[in-house]
Amino acid sequence: MSNDLAVATVTAALSQQLARQLPGDLPQANVKTQKPPTEPFTEPTITVFCYQATVNGSLRNRDAPTRTGNGALITRPQVGLDLHYLLSFYGDETLLIPQRLLGAAVRALHEEPVLGGADIAGATGLLPFLADNDLAAAPDRVRFTPTHLDIDDLYKLWSMMSGTPFALSLCYLASVVAIDGLGTPTPAKPVQERVIQADPFEVV
Repeated sequence: MSNDLAVATVTAALSQQLARQLPGDLPQANVKTQKPPTEPFTEPTITVFCYQATVNGSLRNRDAPTRTGNGALITRPQVGLDLHYLLSFYGDETLLIPQRLLGAAVRALHEEPVLGGADIAGATGLLPFLADNDLAAAPDRVRFTPTHLDIDDLYKLWSMMSGTPFALSLCYLASVVAIDGLGTPTPAKPVQERVIQADPFEVV
């Protein structure tokens, strides 16, 4: 189970995970949850931008049907989402800072591809408006997987961010983020009588 704060919590926790794994030789590096800026950062920076959310195909019909013929709720509705992230890297090009940050991010998400409870708790502690999230209790753990955009899709993505100069970037997929409905299912009626009956039949 997870509530409507799940998406924001995943973004914040991903930021926490990357910040925890930043290179020790770049003490001024930081991670920001925002889209790539129109004025590129000069200090070592990673931006975490959730640019798209899509319905997870394998979980699309997990909760169907959710209601009886008269409209009574029998199971709590749930939607499973895949979150698409753009990680962009900034810093002094002469010192190859963007490439060093990219290497650190790849290492971090390859070494710990599943979002951990410690990073969820850390994000919740830093952002009070996420205090009511219950992502850590969800049965489906969120996993980060690198994805590939061809040159056309990459061009379209950056073109949508008008006035934003291209930066060295990576794309990751976070799956699956399940969000539960608020309704309380109607409990099933108790069994009042059990009948076991065996009828003889003839083999013709």
